Amino acid sequence: MSGLVLKLSPKERVLVNGAVIENGDRRSRLSIMTPNAHILRLRDAIHPEEANTPVRRACYSLQLVLSGDADADEVERTLLRHIEDLSQVFTDHDSRQQITLASEAVLAGRHYQSLKALRTLLPREDRLMAVARQ
Repeated sequence: MSGLVLKLSPKERVLVNGAVIENGDRRSRLSIMTPNAHILRLRDAIHPEEANTPVRRACYSLQLVLSGDADADEVERTLLRHIEDLSQVFTDHDSRQQITLASEAVLAGRHYQSLKALRTLLPREDRLMAVARQ
Protein backbone atom coordinates (compact mmCIF):
# COMPACT_ATOMS: atom_id res chain seq x y z
CA MET A 1 0.00 0.00 0.00
CA SER A 2 1.36 3.42 -0.87
CA GLY A 3 0.19 6.96 -0.48
CA LEU A 4 0.11 9.43 2.35
CA VAL A 5 -1.01 8.19 5.77
CA LEU A 6 -2.49 10.77 8.13
CA LYS A 7 -2.78 9.94 11.80
CA LEU A 8 -5.45 12.21 13.23
CA SER A 9 -6.15 13.12 16.84
CA PRO A 10 -9.73 13.42 18.08
CA LYS A 11 -11.47 16.46 16.55
CA GLU A 12 -8.39 17.30 14.45
CA ARG A 13 -9.12 19.10 11.19
CA VAL A 14 -7.42 18.60 7.86
CA LEU A 15 -7.90 20.30 4.52
CA VAL A 16 -8.21 17.82 1.63
CA ASN A 17 -8.52 19.26 -1.86
CA GLY A 18 -10.16 22.40 -0.48
CA ALA A 19 -12.61 20.63 1.85
CA VAL A 20 -12.17 20.85 5.64
CA ILE A 21 -12.61 17.43 7.24
CA GLU A 22 -12.88 16.98 11.00
CA ASN A 23 -12.01 13.71 12.71
CA GLY A 24 -14.45 12.14 15.15
CA ASP A 25 -13.99 11.50 18.87
CA ARG A 26 -11.26 8.85 18.46
CA ARG A 27 -7.80 8.75 16.97
CA SER A 28 -7.83 7.50 13.41
CA ARG A 29 -5.70 6.90 10.36
CA LEU A 30 -6.54 7.95 6.85
CA SER A 31 -4.74 6.64 3.80
CA ILE A 32 -4.79 9.13 0.97
CA MET A 33 -4.48 7.03 -2.16
CA THR A 34 -5.01 9.74 -4.78
CA PRO A 35 -1.67 10.98 -6.06
CA ASN A 36 -1.15 14.75 -5.94
CA ALA A 37 -4.05 15.32 -3.54
CA HIS A 38 -3.76 18.64 -1.73
CA ILE A 39 -3.50 17.94 2.02
CA LEU A 40 -2.91 20.39 4.87
CA ARG A 41 -3.21 19.77 8.61
CA LEU A 42 -4.92 22.83 9.98
CA ARG A 43 -3.05 22.55 13.29
CA ASP A 44 0.18 23.08 11.32
CA ALA A 45 -1.16 25.97 9.24
CA ILE A 46 0.70 29.27 9.34
CA HIS A 47 -1.56 32.32 9.31
CA PRO A 48 -0.69 35.18 6.90
CA GLU A 49 0.46 37.51 9.70
CA GLU A 50 2.80 34.77 10.99
CA ALA A 51 4.61 34.48 7.63
CA ASN A 52 7.21 37.01 8.74
CA THR A 53 10.48 35.07 8.37
CA PRO A 54 12.11 33.39 5.34
CA VAL A 55 11.22 29.81 6.35
CA ARG A 56 7.69 30.78 7.40
CA ARG A 57 7.14 32.61 4.09
CA ALA A 58 8.27 29.53 2.15
CA CYS A 59 5.99 27.31 4.23
CA TYR A 60 3.10 29.73 3.75
CA SER A 61 3.61 29.68 -0.04
CA LEU A 62 3.44 25.90 0.03
CA GLN A 63 0.29 26.06 2.14
CA LEU A 64 -1.36 28.26 -0.47
CA VAL A 65 -0.57 25.65 -3.10
CA LEU A 66 -1.90 22.84 -0.89
CA SER A 67 -5.10 24.74 -0.07
CA GLY A 68 -5.68 25.50 -3.76
CA ASP A 69 -5.34 29.26 -3.22
CA ALA A 70 -2.23 29.53 -5.42
CA ASP A 71 -1.16 27.88 -8.64
CA ALA A 72 1.79 25.53 -8.18
CA ASP A 73 3.47 26.60 -11.42
CA GLU A 74 3.37 30.26 -10.42
CA VAL A 75 4.74 29.62 -6.92
CA GLU A 76 7.43 27.02 -7.67
CA ARG A 77 10.04 29.28 -9.30
CA THR A 78 9.91 31.83 -6.46
CA LEU A 79 9.82 29.07 -3.90
CA LEU A 80 12.94 27.41 -5.32
CA ARG A 81 14.73 30.76 -5.14
CA HIS A 82 13.70 31.13 -1.48
CA ILE A 83 14.88 27.60 -0.74
CA GLU A 84 18.21 28.38 -2.39
CA ASP A 85 18.51 31.46 -0.16
CA LEU A 86 17.85 29.29 2.88
CA SER A 87 20.72 27.02 1.88
CA GLN A 88 23.04 30.01 2.28
CA VAL A 89 21.95 30.47 5.91
CA PHE A 90 21.42 26.92 7.15
CA THR A 91 24.82 25.35 6.60
CA ASP A 92 24.73 22.40 9.03
CA HIS A 93 24.43 18.92 7.53
CA ASP A 94 20.93 18.13 8.82
CA SER A 95 19.47 21.45 7.65
CA ARG A 96 21.06 21.07 4.25
CA GLN A 97 19.57 17.60 3.99
CA GLN A 98 16.09 18.99 4.73
CA ILE A 99 16.60 21.82 2.23
CA THR A 100 17.62 19.30 -0.44
CA LEU A 101 14.53 17.20 0.33
CA ALA A 102 12.34 20.30 0.13
CA SER A 103 13.70 21.45 -3.23
CA GLU A 104 13.55 17.94 -4.73
CA ALA A 105 9.96 17.60 -3.55
CA VAL A 106 9.00 20.95 -5.12
CA LEU A 107 10.57 19.91 -8.42
CA ALA A 108 8.65 16.63 -8.29
CA GLY A 109 5.36 18.37 -7.45
CA ARG A 110 5.23 16.80 -3.97
CA HIS A 111 4.31 19.97 -2.09
CA TYR A 112 3.24 18.31 1.15
CA GLN A 113 6.64 16.59 1.45
CA SER A 114 8.36 19.89 0.75
CA LEU A 115 6.34 21.62 3.48
CA LYS A 116 7.14 18.80 5.88
CA ALA A 117 10.88 19.17 5.22
CA LEU A 118 10.84 22.95 5.57
CA ARG A 119 8.87 22.82 8.82
CA THR A 120 11.82 21.04 10.43
CA LEU A 121 13.78 24.28 9.94
CA LEU A 122 11.33 26.42 11.92
CA PRO A 123 12.83 25.78 15.39
CA ARG A 124 16.32 26.42 13.99
CA GLU A 125 15.19 29.64 12.40
CA ASP A 126 13.56 30.72 15.67
CA ARG A 127 16.87 30.17 17.48
CA LEU A 128 18.80 32.13 14.84
CA MET A 129 16.30 35.00 15.04
CA ALA A 130 16.49 35.03 18.84
CA VAL A 131 20.30 35.30 18.70
CA ALA A 132 20.08 38.09 16.13
CA ARG A 133 17.74 40.10 18.40
CA GLN A 134 20.20 40.02 21.31
